[in-house]
Amino acid sequence: MKALLLENIHADAEKSLRNRGFEVETLPGALNEDDLIAALEGVDYLGIRSRTYVTRRVIESSPNLRAIGAFCIGTNQIDLDAATEAGVAVFNAPYSNTRSVVELAIGEIISMARRLTDRNRDMHEGRWDKSAIGSHEVRGRTLGIVGYGNIGSQLSVVAEALGMRVIFYDVVDRLALGNARRVDSLDELLEQAETISLHVDGRATNKNLFGAAEFAKMRPRALFLNLCRGSVVDLDALHENLVSGHIAGAAIDVYPSEPKSKDEPFVSNLQNVPNVILTPHVGGSTLEAQVDIGRYVAGKLADYHELGGTAMCVNIPEVAAGPKTSDARVVALHRNVPGVMARLNSVLAECNMNIGWQTLATKGHQGYAITDVSGEGYEGLLAKLDGLDETIQVRVL
Repeated sequence: MKALLLENIHADAEKSLRNRGFEVETLPGALNEDDLIAALEGVDYLGIRSRTYVTRRVIESSPNLRAIGAFCIGTNQIDLDAATEAGVAVFNAPYSNTRSVVELAIGEIISMARRLTDRNRDMHEGRWDKSAIGSHEVRGRTLGIVGYGNIGSQLSVVAEALGMRVIFYDVVDRLALGNARRVDSLDELLEQAETISLHVDGRATNKNLFGAAEFAKMRPRALFLNLCRGSVVDLDALHENLVSGHIAGAAIDVYPSEPKSKDEPFVSNLQNVPNVILTPHVGGSTLEAQVDIGRYVAGKLADYHELGGTAMCVNIPEVAAGPKTSDARVVALHRNVPGVMARLNSVLAECNMNIGWQTLATKGHQGYAITDVSGEGYEGLLAKLDGLDETIQVRVL
């Protein structure tokens, strides 16, 4: 099997895949649509980070593609509907860089509260301004977290350990950790929080989640952080509120449009605004996180290839698969319709195959079955299974 890894994915991922029998090609940067289609010729497994967009056209032009590994948290750069329809499994790393993002957020909250950006600039320009004006402790201040998933909830725990009061808002009913308190609406959070940190996903309904109306409802001189998705914040509205002084400081790590490489210039209306921290989408970019992501996602791709396991898969039914219990394993992604398993098992019976173990999971319009079989009727088995009207993709391992 051949794997293509883009965007400087950690070398441990390449090593892990090679150790499990993959041929691996690596490229340092992201690819545009046409170049990606060309590069995927003969490729079975693709690894990307956040700057490569896998569109419907890319997926439909790559019939050999079996799975995509997003070596990051988000998968909004992948057309999941097209991948699902084509039977292309998508895996990501939902936990591996959580701590890295949280530590960056905490560091930026403290830096803005102490106005370290301004103090640093003054010192580099030769000004010694030893003043407490505008400098505050974070202890006792109220942090409002919008989105209480893996990152938001861990930020809650660390912030509380620093003595902050934590409130959060999420459209999903989440369990509050520690002394954090859930609020019933975004407006309620905006009215109370002195620092607001966004940790939502990139779904379409979150686009421009924060605009002029939301900034107007924030407490005067509050701090604002966005380390999740660039599309959720109106940067023009943020700029206006920073210049007017309504917002005392901001830390931004993600942007609506980002350079595809370090050779492209970065331009933003937030540049050179006092008490604003701009970072180049490095929330999860620590060595520890990248090592863990590389090993985790590479392991998921290899397990899918070798064992058919789809545990933690983003888009197709999740089935945990251990070692084979029989001579061979049949993995079948199929349409979720009545009688499909009976027809699949009938084909196995016709080929004189004995079922040693079988498991099934369904998700929406799809089902995924793993069946360990033994017998002597392998000849023609794959063709017969592939010939079923309900089959989307089938393999014999």
